[in-house]
Amino acid sequence: MGASWNSIALKITYQILGWVAFVSWSISFYPQVILNFRRKSSAIQKQYLDKYGHKQMIPVAVNDVAFSIHAVLLTAITLFQIAIYERGRQKVSKIAIAIVCIVWVAAAACLFVALHHHSWLWLISVFSSIQVCTTGIKYIPQAIMNFMRKSTDGFSIGNILLDFLGGVTNYAQMAAQSIDQHSWVNFYGNIGKTLLSLVSIFFDLLFMFQHYILYPAKKKKENASPETERDSAAEPPSSQLQNV
Repeated sequence: MGASWNSIALKITYQILGWVAFVSWSISFYPQVILNFRRKSSAIQKQYLDKYGHKQMIPVAVNDVAFSIHAVLLTAITLFQIAIYERGRQKVSKIAIAIVCIVWVAAAACLFVALHHHSWLWLISVFSSIQVCTTGIKYIPQAIMNFMRKSTDGFSIGNILLDFLGGVTNYAQMAAQSIDQHSWVNFYGNIGKTLLSLVSIFFDLLFMFQHYILYPAKKKKENASPETERDSAAEPPSSQLQNV
């Protein structure tokens, strides 16, 4: 069912790029985990082919499924850590609670509609759109915090670099499939994956701009140790030593 690869070289390139994206994104989840889940079934594949054409290739690779499973597991672990570890005065903001409630209510309502009409492809598209929105929302507080502090001290840039690599290789993987199939349907046929990478790359570039260009001096200044500053302040100028 569906199309097959025409070029072995592009097929291998597609698989390599996909797994590079998987590894990069998966590692980046350890410092900063997001919820990401995408379902896959033969019924949904049929609905996709009916909508976009039976000569099109399904734009969901094995690494996409592996990434989703890995993300769900790490998210569950993170939530468990939040529940059992000491949090001090930290608590979930009312805005975050409201957003989560709205998302769950919207998802439940869409699930009810999909159950009635068996429109599973539409449901996945809705869930993908929700994921893209929540991904953008989760980046905004960090960008605002960096701007307010005029510093990225304490912010893991390694996570951002890996996330950026994952986004770029993800687009390259989709481009390899499009070139092989002479069709760009996979970009808008899997719009959630396309927009998710676009949002991630946009904020990754913003964070790299903040870290390396806007606030590098502030970061270095705050990273200076108190002992070094005291020694520098206590050391007399060389001219005074010569006078003595």
